[in-house]
Amino acid sequence: MVDYSDPKYISKQFLRKFQQQQATTFRLAWYLMLVNSVLMVIQNGLLAYLFAFWLEHNQLVQPVLRAVLPYLAACLLLRPFINYVIDQLLQRASMSIRQNLRSKLLNAIASLGPERSAYGSDGALSTQVLEQVDALDGYFIHYVLQQKLAVFVPLMIVGVTFIYSPLSACLLLLTAPLVPVFMILLGEAAARKNRQQLAALAGLSGRFLDLLRGMPTLRRLGAISQAQSAVDHAAESYRARTMGVLRLAFLSTAVLELFAALAIALVAVYLGLGLLGVLPWAQGSVPVHYQGALLILLLAPEFYLPLRQLGADYHDKAKAEAAASNLLPLLEVAETLSQNNIDRSDYLLITPPVIQAEKLCVHGRDKRVRLAEMDFTVKAQERVLLTGASGSGKSSLLQALLGFAPYSGEIYINEHNYTTINLSLLRQSIAYLAQTPPIMALSIADNLRLAKNSATEAELQEVLQQVDLWELIQQLPEKMNTILGERGQGMSGGQLQRLALAQILLRNAPLWLLDEPTAHLDSDTAAKIMSLLERLSVGKTVLLISHDHSHTQWIDRQIVVSAVRED
Repeated sequence: MVDYSDPKYISKQFLRKFQQQQATTFRLAWYLMLVNSVLMVIQNGLLAYLFAFWLEHNQLVQPVLRAVLPYLAACLLLRPFINYVIDQLLQRASMSIRQNLRSKLLNAIASLGPERSAYGSDGALSTQVLEQVDALDGYFIHYVLQQKLAVFVPLMIVGVTFIYSPLSACLLLLTAPLVPVFMILLGEAAARKNRQQLAALAGLSGRFLDLLRGMPTLRRLGAISQAQSAVDHAAESYRARTMGVLRLAFLSTAVLELFAALAIALVAVYLGLGLLGVLPWAQGSVPVHYQGALLILLLAPEFYLPLRQLGADYHDKAKAEAAASNLLPLLEVAETLSQNNIDRSDYLLITPPVIQAEKLCVHGRDKRVRLAEMDFTVKAQERVLLTGASGSGKSSLLQALLGFAPYSGEIYINEHNYTTINLSLLRQSIAYLAQTPPIMALSIADNLRLAKNSATEAELQEVLQQVDLWELIQQLPEKMNTILGERGQGMSGGQLQRLALAQILLRNAPLWLLDEPTAHLDSDTAAKIMSLLERLSVGKTVLLISHDHSHTQWIDRQIVVSAVRED
């Protein structure tokens, strides 16, 4: 009985679903494989005929050569060409599937926002999007059609063999199951190894990224050698796991080759003894003549080749299923996102909006209540301060307004219900500033253009002047081409917040959501940032979270957020 909740079953369904995206390409490649298989039998039949004629007449007469060689040459030329076309079709199909999958995963990560940390560190998520998506390549290129070929080709060869020797056909049929049986036994072990391998790679990536981000702190603490030892240990553990997977792959391939070789040898011994007329049950007679025996011997390796290849490709299947299992949580988010966006209208903010909430209650992905039920209204161009005890859900409220947090109740923006609009598009007209500015390891100009790719030099200068950064940047050797370090290293906290404000100004968003933008700044710097916010946010709808109320006199009013009651 099929367990529909089994992760292995679900991962197989996901793989099949993505395979359906390129159904036409896979179908065309399959038809070409069928043609190639028929040409293989014709080619071996022509070779057997030529050698049998040569043996019986001690020569190859020109009429025979003229009759056979054109067809043989056509087979020899067509088969490599068809294989090349098949390979190109499958590679393109795999690339298209993986690009689509990456797009879905990136959209899912973007839709999660800060909640993405529940699905792994940034290093682990990047490994999933890059390495684990690429792990599906072998499945789509090799395994998908090879499993069909491993059924069709042996049955076709058995049918041809049966015409010349029913006993040889029976020998082939009896020995054929040995290959898939051992393939399955070893494949299960390979699947477990691959799952462990992918988990180890994700852990190694996350650890390495964390150490890179914390390198300045490690230098100050003199802990570089300890960090290096930790990376060396993790890398050695990953190397050992990799060698374990390779060892299992080589072992399984050797076992499959051994059984195939023994089975071919068994058929060859029977045909050889038959040609000599020394079979115990057929003394003095030849049950299979030379042409038929040669054709069977030529086809015997081709009989086991698809099965052996399927055994080798089974590792690609195991690797793909292990990768799909790791991708399942993000894929489910992507599927939910896709379903939620069906029939949703596109909506962008042009003017400062009115925001209304009715019986709004925000939940975490763990179903825990993060914001107690509340009602509120924010007028257009109104600047509101959200206050309340720590843990009352103020940040969760902003995340819900950004479309990152699940909630119950209703949210309206300019009388548009959040459930009816495309939230990913709406976010493009919302400015969000948190405690840690979203500054990348790029130049100052490139960081600004993350907010507006088409921004001119004049626009960059204007927003930098508005946030009082222009004169400082002009004093730098590379000016706006100065490269910042990881998380904005090279600028102070206050300067980074000013740069983030410049990004917001470039976007010209009519709705500003500000989450403790001065939390990690000294009082003087915080006062300057608040003064900038007062001046720059005029004419915007603003929701501000701040525990320091000493510089918020410009706020129009406050909304108190009640603490969440623990049941």
